[in-house]
Amino acid sequence: MDEFYIAIALATLAGASIPIGAALSTYDRLLPGWLQEEFRHTVVAFGGGALLSAVALVLVPEGNERLTTVPALFWFALGGVVFFCVDRALAAKGGHAAQFLAMMLDYVPEAMALGALLADNLALAILMAVLIALQNLPEGFNAFREMAQSGGASRGKLLFLFVLMVPIGPLAAHVGRTYLVDNPALLGAVMMFASGGILYLLFEDVAPQVPLERHWAPPLGAVAGFALGLAGHLMLP
Repeated sequence: MDEFYIAIALATLAGASIPIGAALSTYDRLLPGWLQEEFRHTVVAFGGGALLSAVALVLVPEGNERLTTVPALFWFALGGVVFFCVDRALAAKGGHAAQFLAMMLDYVPEAMALGALLADNLALAILMAVLIALQNLPEGFNAFREMAQSGGASRGKLLFLFVLMVPIGPLAAHVGRTYLVDNPALLGAVMMFASGGILYLLFEDVAPQVPLERHWAPPLGAVAGFALGLAGHLMLP
């Protein structure tokens, strides 16, 4: 099968978990009251594990191979800062689509990396697709619950919106396969940028928050801590 169609198939698989997660959210109300919170926290924690594995096992190692030390650290830190700024802007507007937009912010660059990876390593591209699917499932779950609770649209319309998001993955994978595969430095920058942003979101939206009024400081600290460890790793001979 042509690499183009493989990339489209893998990205579609990864994106399909978004509406599946959203649909799963509609059934948590059928659970006993004592189990609902446990179920929701389990789904969130599962997504956090998938996010961290994507960063640690694929994005950072592959991005590191394509960049020297200083650019790798720069793009990683920039990803954390940009996602922080977007998160603050969304919070200031008081909208109910923050989780949805955050999901798309990490899904798109990951799908681009998936498309580019296909040219070098099919097995790694498949792993990347599986990890994206595993993280999109709980992110779709959380985003749907957040938007449904706002009461702005019916659950049916929201679910249709989530289904419409599936083709974004194949489009991003096509961009990666077409434009990033021959530009390793740019691909590495996309991977490191996504890694920093995902790590911020992991500690902001997924991990338990420290009970502070301004709770964005701990996730930024996590980005800085990971960057420090990354710097030490990159400086090793």
